[in-house]
Amino acid sequence: MEEITINIMIAERTYKLTVDRTSEERVRKAAAYINDRLKDYAKAYAYKDFQDLLAMTALQFATTTLQLESDLKFRDSHLDQKLSDLDALLSTQLNS
Repeated sequence: MEEITINIMIAERTYKLTVDRTSEERVRKAAAYINDRLKDYAKAYAYKDFQDLLAMTALQFATTTLQLESDLKFRDSHLDQKLSDLDALLSTQLNS
């Protein structure tokens, strides 16, 4: 893994990061996505400073992440059950 140093800007602050070269595009897209959400919140709500916007953006990302994790757990357990049912059906058919 080759690491590189990049500069990204979030909420008008520059951050110097060391990332794996293969992650650079994803990190840059993530920073752009954060900045887009900050702009959306700035247009929609009154705020004192970027801290308020960052807090709302972090809350949005956290709730989305928790929902996705919940969906994934449900899907995994549902898939496990379906695979078990299929395995039992195939075993029954093969043993007949």
